[in-house]
Amino acid sequence: MNKLGRSVAFSVALFVVFGAFGGLIWNVGHAALGFGALSSTLCELGSMRDAAFGVYLRARADQLSEPAGSDDTPVAFAVAPGETAGTIADRLERQGLVSDAELFRRYVQYHELDAGIEAGDFTLRQTMTIPEIALALQRGHGSEPVVIIREGLRLEQIAATVAEQTSIPEEAMLRLATTGWRDGGYAYPFLAELPPTATLEGFLFPDTYRLPQDPTASDLLERMLSTFGDRVTPEIRADAAERGLSLFELVTLASIVEREAVVAAERALIAGVFWNRLQAGWTLDADPTVQYGMVSSDPWWPVISRADLTFDSPYNTYRNPGLPPGPICSPGLASIRAAAQPAETDYYFFMRECTMDDGSHVFSVTIDEHYDNYRRCGGQLP
Repeated sequence: MNKLGRSVAFSVALFVVFGAFGGLIWNVGHAALGFGALSSTLCELGSMRDAAFGVYLRARADQLSEPAGSDDTPVAFAVAPGETAGTIADRLERQGLVSDAELFRRYVQYHELDAGIEAGDFTLRQTMTIPEIALALQRGHGSEPVVIIREGLRLEQIAATVAEQTSIPEEAMLRLATTGWRDGGYAYPFLAELPPTATLEGFLFPDTYRLPQDPTASDLLERMLSTFGDRVTPEIRADAAERGLSLFELVTLASIVEREAVVAAERALIAGVFWNRLQAGWTLDADPTVQYGMVSSDPWWPVISRADLTFDSPYNTYRNPGLPPGPICSPGLASIRAAAQPAETDYYFFMRECTMDDGSHVFSVTIDEHYDNYRRCGGQLP
C-alpha cells in the first residue's frame, strides 16, 4: 500500500469514529463553553482519536502479525537522540524492517510506546513483526532487557540466543530447560502431560520477552511457559484431541511443520500430508527429524545426504513410522494451529519446488508423481 493509500485508510477510520460525534466540534466553536467544558470536550476528542487508532489497527491486525521479510540476518539500527517516531518509522521501512511506516507509527502511538523509544544502537531483523520491533526499541541504555526468540529453534539454539541477548548464561538456560525445570516448582498444568523423561523442547514459546534487570534463566522460563499456556488455547487442544493427538504429540507434529514450512500458506497443507501418512501407518520421511537426531553440536541443522537417511536414530522418520519421540524445535502458533487443523488433502508427498526461490513446495498424490517431480529437479531415484 502506498503512502496515499495508508493515509486514506487512516482517514476512513477517523471519519467513522468522528462522524458518530459530529455535533461535538460544532459545540466547541459556537457554544458558550467555560474552561471546564472546553477541557472536557478536548478529552472527549482525545478519546475519539484513540478510538480511531483502535479501529485502524484492528483492520490491519493481519499485517501487524506478518514480518516484513524472511531474511533473518541481523540488521544494525541506530536511533538518534530526539528522533521522532515518524522519522524512525520511515527509516525502518526504507531498511526493509517494516512494510508500512504509517502502521508502525500508529501502533506505537496507540500503545504509548513512542515516548519509550530511546536513543541507542539496536539489532533488528526482517523476520520481526511490528509489535516485536516496537518492543525491542524500548530497550534503551539502562532499560529492561528484551530477548527475542524466533520460531524453529531447538533448545541449544535458544540457550545460545538468550546468552547473546542477555546476561543469562547459556549453560544455565540449557540446564533449566532440559532437567532443572522439574524441580523448579513451575505451576503450569500442561507440564504434567509431558513424558517422564521429556525436556522442554518445543514448549519454550517463541516470542519477544521483556525481562527484569539482571534476569535469571528462571525469569525467562516463567514467561515462556506462561505464554505457551496462554497462546495454545483449549480450542486448539480440543481440535488436536479430536484427531487423537495429545498435547505432546501436537507440539511434536507442529515442530516438524515449523522446520518444513517456509511459505506460511503451506503450513496446513504440509500438516495435512503428514497427517495422511500417519493415518496410513507410513513413515513421515521428514528431513528435519534426521537433522535433529544426527546433531550433537553446531551446526544444528546440517545439509543431509541420501546416506544420512539410514542413520540409526529414533528421530529418523525415514526408518521409523509415526511421530518421533518428541518435538525437534519450538514451533510458532501458526504451525501449532496447522498441526491441530491440518488441511483436508489427498497429498502424501511434497518436495521443494526447484523452479522457485521462495521456499515453496510441490505436492503429489502418488509416488509416481513425486518421482516425476524429483526427476524434473535433477534428482536421481534410489
